Amino acid sequence: MRMTNKLRAALALAMASWAVAGCGTTAPHTPQKPQTPQATPVVARGVALTEPAASPRPYGAADTAFGLDVLGAWCRADPQANLVLSPSSLASGLGMAYLGARGATAQAMAGVLHLPAAPGGTGQALEAGLQARSDALRGLDGPGVTVDASDQVWADPSLITLHSYLNAVATGYDAGVAHVPLLRDPGQAAQEINEAIAAATHGQIPQLLDPGSLQNIGWILTDALYLKAAWATPFQASQTSPGPFTTASGRQVSAEFMNGGSYATATADGWTAAWLPYRGGRLAMMALLPPANAGSCTMPAAQLGALTAEVTANNATDLMVALPKVSIQDKVSMQSLLTGLGMGVAFTSAADFTGLSPQACCIGLVEQAATLRVGEQGTVASAATAVGMQPAAALVGPHPITFDRPYLMVVTDVTTGEPLIMARVSDPSQP
Repeated sequence: MRMTNKLRAALALAMASWAVAGCGTTAPHTPQKPQTPQATPVVARGVALTEPAASPRPYGAADTAFGLDVLGAWCRADPQANLVLSPSSLASGLGMAYLGARGATAQAMAGVLHLPAAPGGTGQALEAGLQARSDALRGLDGPGVTVDASDQVWADPSLITLHSYLNAVATGYDAGVAHVPLLRDPGQAAQEINEAIAAATHGQIPQLLDPGSLQNIGWILTDALYLKAAWATPFQASQTSPGPFTTASGRQVSAEFMNGGSYATATADGWTAAWLPYRGGRLAMMALLPPANAGSCTMPAAQLGALTAEVTANNATDLMVALPKVSIQDKVSMQSLLTGLGMGVAFTSAADFTGLSPQACCIGLVEQAATLRVGEQGTVASAATAVGMQPAAALVGPHPITFDRPYLMVVTDVTTGEPLIMARVSDPSQP
């Protein structure tokens, strides 16, 4: 079976995320000025970090492996669907949660996220590596390429958020903190967060969080990514023409194919890869076609790495390509997928996020929305991730009783039981 255009696009977005070095961020696009450790020199676990010598590449490789795992699990759960995700954004949101995780919870999350082994995957070295990713991402802007990214911690003002945690996310992700009434007025909090995400994604994702989705959530960790990149060699619109495309179900449909070249290509184990660079040479899309009738949802990270090395080598074959134009978008809750990959403990009361707050319980939601448009001039993509952290159950309390229909009132002498006043309220707007 031929690879669907959506899966190619999703893998290409994963590769683009790898090329931009994963989950670092720039200053948050929020309606409020963040009240963050950014106002003072950032300190990671007591040591100032300015220009770390860490390399972002191990973290880019980790995000690629993580993204392939998520894409494969999602594809197996819904093999006929078009899929698009951002490994970079998802790893960033979960990475901020990981910085507050301890014990078995941190171990499970590190395994699913493919974080580098110690010492690079823990403590100060981890934060330095994440900071290097942030710096690499901020350096991608140039002629023909726009990359905007932001990370943010949203906290209910009634909860404790440890300064050590805020220092860690500020160092690793350049993330600020903003206070929103998550427990008192989750609807208002969702609106403020959605407005910030919409601004950060240039309007591509207007509503990441649905109304009512933030019940019993005390912290939201968000990542937003916007990418607009022009091809190094644009396709000519005059060369775009319809052609047959075989879907995952075997049905034949018509697609608009962009035709051009020549592009570096490579083959391995039946897979064919084409390398499509963007202007400036810092970003590229790799389109991956699986073996005929393979029906493959994804591929091992090592195999993808080998294909990448071959297609970028001097002996790569230059060929014409015919690539469908696509315009796709997805929004999905990642909790079940992440649980299946081994992160289940982070969603239970057994989770340990005491590095974030002594009042933190567990992850309550993981939402991601992503868009991707691939056309003759280049690529426009966006993604946003929200990781919601629940406070301990004792802090949440029962839902309030709302007197939103006719009710009675009785004023009683508690000693004698004498009812001094009784009333029935049928319309509180009237005298």
